[in-house]
Amino acid sequence: MLNKDKNYLLLIVFHILIGIIIFGFQGFAKVYSALILFGGLYFVIKTRNKNNEALLAAAYIVGSEVFLRMTNGNPNHEFSKYGVILFLSLGMLYSGFSKNAVPYWIFLILLIPGIVIGTQTLNLTTVDIRKTISFNISGSICLGFASLYCYNRKITYKEVNNLLLVMGLPIVSCTMYLILFTPDLKEILVSTGSNAETSGGFGPNQVATALGLGMFIFFSRIILASTTKLQFIINLIIVLNITFRGLVTFSRGGMITGFIMILILIFFSYKNSKYNGKVKLNYLLVFIGITMSSIWVYTESQTGGLIGKRYANEDALGREKATQFTGREEIASSEIDIFLENPFFGIGVAKGTEYRLEQTGQVTASHNEITRLLAEHGAIGILILLILFTTPIFLYLDNKQNIFMYCFLFFWLLTINHAAMRTAAPSFVYALSLLKVRFNKDENEIIVHREQII
Repeated sequence: MLNKDKNYLLLIVFHILIGIIIFGFQGFAKVYSALILFGGLYFVIKTRNKNNEALLAAAYIVGSEVFLRMTNGNPNHEFSKYGVILFLSLGMLYSGFSKNAVPYWIFLILLIPGIVIGTQTLNLTTVDIRKTISFNISGSICLGFASLYCYNRKITYKEVNNLLLVMGLPIVSCTMYLILFTPDLKEILVSTGSNAETSGGFGPNQVATALGLGMFIFFSRIILASTTKLQFIINLIIVLNITFRGLVTFSRGGMITGFIMILILIFFSYKNSKYNGKVKLNYLLVFIGITMSSIWVYTESQTGGLIGKRYANEDALGREKATQFTGREEIASSEIDIFLENPFFGIGVAKGTEYRLEQTGQVTASHNEITRLLAEHGAIGILILLILFTTPIFLYLDNKQNIFMYCFLFFWLLTINHAAMRTAAPSFVYALSLLKVRFNKDENEIIVHREQII
């Protein structure tokens, strides 16, 4: 066995063992989260971020977020978002940031009016207003800091593949945990609704989002980073297991998002390949298409046909459901109404949830970051969305060989439409769309350099 095969296999096995250990002794999840935080800090400080170690540390903590939440390993709910901000801030202190990252300074400044209005309009008495606002704005702040770090930062394709692997490894641990946690499917599946029992006892929406991302990561390794047959087999096995576990959560958003990312990657890989590369890709895609179809058929058999009904928007009896979005469209509609009533500055950060409580008597958090921005930030929210959507596309015009850009951008866009920014993943993955990906390193980037402080 080649050394690179042995190292890769050991890396995967190590993370499978983490999943097994935490299933057997859940208290180890807290040790795992502490190791991630302090190990990441040591890693960045020791190397002084010479090779984007801060980005690797941030990627790992993002990949582990849902797994740690599922197993109560996080010291607090926003641990991963704050971890990303900490690692990347430290990285910028060591290696600087692009002086042209003005759009994201503007983005961060534009968040301030909504925060100020929120402090004035919230009527919360039993809940700390500061904590409530920070909970609702932490995803946007995480996105801002990650974007400042990544903006036009040069990185090679090999480094991107390594970065994605680092983010995907904790998802392997999560998948192993789900395999051990989930009871016999035929005993617990009685409807086509999202299922916490197949999601590690946690929110199926967030679990499916992480698994959909993991599915994409290891699929990308199949076509771009499997240098040996053993690595190809390992990556294929991981993709099939993650796909199956993601499907049986019965939460569609994350899996559909991962599948769309795969289609985008295939399109741009094909577009950027020469003739011989396209021929090899054709054979590979036929094989992968057959195996992915097989996993769907297997999932159908294991769920008694319920998974097909779920994706067809039917109940267990095959009747079409009245809504495809389990009530989320009503929340989005109410936020649009709020925007129309408060078009200039909105009603303030976190006020949307309180507004719905006053109107309906129920606490219903928004699943859609776009309508939430409109409701809580008003016209400023429109400007924020324009900055976020157009800036990566503008940078892409000077970096058209970056086959990952649209994958990352659409992960963010699709995820915030069904899961808002409750996890760090959409914020961090969005920022990756701003990287300047090249085949080889080039030292001519204009960077604002800072003195080393440690």
